[in-house]
Amino acid sequence: MNETKTVSRREAIALLAGGTAAGFLAAETIAQAEEKQTPQAKFDYDVVIVGGGPAGLSAALVLGRSCRKVLVCDAGKSRNHTSAAVHAFFSRDGISPAELLKIGRDQLEPYAVEWHDGRVDEAEKVETGFKVTLGKDKVVVARKLVLATGVTDKLPDIPAIRDWWGIGVLHCPFCHGWEVRDEPWACIAPAERAVEWATLLSGWSKSITYLTNGGPRPTADQLKWLKDHRVAVREEKIAGLVGKEGKLTGVTFDGGQPLGVRAVFVLPEFVQRSDLPKKLGCKVLTEGRQAGTIETDEFGATSVPGLYVIGDASSAGIQSVSEAVLDGSMVGVAVQRALVKEDVERV
Repeated sequence: MNETKTVSRREAIALLAGGTAAGFLAAETIAQAEEKQTPQAKFDYDVVIVGGGPAGLSAALVLGRSCRKVLVCDAGKSRNHTSAAVHAFFSRDGISPAELLKIGRDQLEPYAVEWHDGRVDEAEKVETGFKVTLGKDKVVVARKLVLATGVTDKLPDIPAIRDWWGIGVLHCPFCHGWEVRDEPWACIAPAERAVEWATLLSGWSKSITYLTNGGPRPTADQLKWLKDHRVAVREEKIAGLVGKEGKLTGVTFDGGQPLGVRAVFVLPEFVQRSDLPKKLGCKVLTEGRQAGTIETDEFGATSVPGLYVIGDASSAGIQSVSEAVLDGSMVGVAVQRALVKEDVERV
């Protein structure tokens, strides 16, 4: 990526929320390091946003209110569509994912924001912007491209685990812990993160069992810590998950007694839902906790001039609806700043 002065997440938010306009425009980020482009005679849109989840809708709202012509493309079926409700989101705690997105779309109506219902599989960087292919034949050209395409979750190798994903198999205690608080839980994580994961989950449940699913064991020190903190350990290969009336009730094993639990918390791997970032030349991180996400700066800008990746797909994102909304707002301001700067420099 370009050599630039980076800012922390806190500094980035401060620039957006509390800094002066002049100060924000002066902030040195990857977004500002974009190559100067010769304007094309005609653009169909100022910005095309691919992905109509919380991040994409949030960016569209900011850009629509910034007097920009925007196209949002979305194929439906968001990452959290299996969840019963969105939680820990100020003013909307408990709302269904579908209803939240409907409200977001409805609130775009006063602005110059258009909608394309369909998947986008092809986009091309051109000298003056981006060509985006909609369907088989239609091509539109935009000055900036924002990808809010998200990720899919690569879950542990457990039979029928997808049937319980977002219901009894969960990934975030902040989002889902309250509903199953003080119940027995199981957790699955790489051995090196067993202590960290069990420590966090203990804030909601005092009955936790760490499952290796037949994989590597924690170290002797880790096992001692788990034992000292009353975290049970089961090392058998998991045979399946059981429940009744839509509620998870237990885990079965290839040998050994079943384990009664109300929830299984996992740390899934991330896989990009779309090939667009890779096709456009973005770097996919392969190591660390952001593995599977796209490398960006704090404002969602990538190493490709004019291209932004936000929400779950971005290395700067945190896997929650509220953070996705924040990412959308931040990139909306960053893109408007870049567009205004280009407009002023052309005069």
